[in-house]
Amino acid sequence: MAFFAMSRRHPLQPLSVTDLVAEHERLHEENEQLQRALTSHAVIDQAIGALVAVGRVPPESAWRVLREVSQRTNTKVRTVAEHILKFAQGGALSGAELEELRRALDRHAARGPARHCAP
Repeated sequence: MAFFAMSRRHPLQPLSVTDLVAEHERLHEENEQLQRALTSHAVIDQAIGALVAVGRVPPESAWRVLREVSQRTNTKVRTVAEHILKFAQGGALSGAELEELRRALDRHAARGPARHCAP
């Protein structure tokens, strides 16, 4: 029995069962990566929303704040976003993250320095 794969590069390329299994595994892994990216993007978007509301900065600035805190604390953006979401719900931030968040919000605040991050 012959199987054929259709793609833009190779419209009708015959595939063996081994090729089909390998392609299935590749597509499964790609799907898992896309699911992780989608979840990560949602967390980051929510953190941006929290910074817009709490930090009183526009969305573009909120993204910059998130990125700056990530870079200055050597923490992944998604992890910082998760921490900011917990902080917005009454949780605590580490000292380094809190200080960098204050500094970044002060730099990007549209209405003067941010005073909402009291420990």
